[in-house]
Amino acid sequence: MYPLRRNRRLRTTEAIRSMVRETILTPSDFLVPLFVVEGKNIKEEIASMPNYYRMSLDNLEKEVKELWEMGLCSVLLFVKVADNLKDNKGTEAINPNGLMQLAIQTIKNACPDMLVMTDVALDPYSSFGHDGIVHEGHILNDETVDILAEMSISHANAGADFVAPSDMMDGRILTIREALEDEGFTNTGIMSYSAKYASAYYGPFRDALDSAPVDSKNVPKDKKTYQMDFANRFEAIAETQADIDEGADIVMVKPGLCYLDIVREIRNEVEVPVAVYQVSGEYAMLKAAAEKGWLDHDAVMMEQLIAIKRAGANIIASYFAKDAVRLM
Repeated sequence: MYPLRRNRRLRTTEAIRSMVRETILTPSDFLVPLFVVEGKNIKEEIASMPNYYRMSLDNLEKEVKELWEMGLCSVLLFVKVADNLKDNKGTEAINPNGLMQLAIQTIKNACPDMLVMTDVALDPYSSFGHDGIVHEGHILNDETVDILAEMSISHANAGADFVAPSDMMDGRILTIREALEDEGFTNTGIMSYSAKYASAYYGPFRDALDSAPVDSKNVPKDKKTYQMDFANRFEAIAETQADIDEGADIVMVKPGLCYLDIVREIRNEVEVPVAVYQVSGEYAMLKAAAEKGWLDHDAVMMEQLIAIKRAGANIIASYFAKDAVRLM
């Protein structure tokens, strides 16, 4: 005797599948990363990230207007800093007329309601390519945190809605939160990269910003002393809870697909919004496989994005955002 319940009844047609679908993507799920460079009329394709670009401020203005028209209302800013402006303390990061500050102002002038989040870390500004101050082969924690707080104030002054510390220094969320409060930026949010792993998937991003650690004596060759060991699971929960206790409004897991177990663990433990960063390596792999004809680009892209949201992400930072919205 056949069972009274046949699960396939709910898969019979696209209409019924759509009606009972548990996980649905919308444009408001996305946070769009943008890379900004000095100059005019610049739109440089990033070699390891096909169809993704570094843009000068004039083209940034055009880009955010296009995003807004598509229903993409949140961006995450990164800047490529000229080598002559880099040093070990990220001095350029707190320049009120620096590229990040001008990029924030450009977006707010062009599209005032666009939600602007800003990367807070030293690596784009560091002559050593690290997220912190380098001293005798070590990354200094507390001295770095003080600079990150100054960066955050500078970004808030320029008009940022959220600052997004991506450095993984201990205690930086509390220091940044207190600094923002002291300066009257009570409504400026913090999206913390709470569980950021020392991943091999970041290569194309570092190409985009020229921010890889330099190969030099007395400079750590990688970021493993501050980014998390990818073998660890429970550490991610501890890191995330600590950031929430220190004042983080949104927490992030980075990278995405290989860490969906971590996303679910954190989603089950915390009550704040959870973001996931689908990183440059994930983007580049699919672009390369699709170019070879080995994978259906759009089908795999949507499957990956749905998987990230299904795992518990409220926000997805993704280079696929525009491609995905065009399909939806």
